[in-house]
Amino acid sequence: MGAKVRIDREACIGCGACIALVPDFFELNSDDGKAQVIEKYRMGGDPASGEAPDKLLNDIKSAAEGCPVGAIKVEE
Repeated sequence: MGAKVRIDREACIGCGACIALVPDFFELNSDDGKAQVIEKYRMGGDPASGEAPDKLLNDIKSAAEGCPVGAIKVEE
């Protein structure tokens, strides 16, 4: 564990690209249809931030690069 992931839920358009790439880390919020971090990896209970496990980090980076609105940020 180490890299921090933030989702700008204001910018998120709910396209689901990140979920398609990393369903073990991202999910859609059932209330607003926007991406969030699954509960297991959330930091401080915030659905917009999480800690990336090493085994998923490359996939999460790919999801960040593939996000059409640039809503996902990865800080190592």
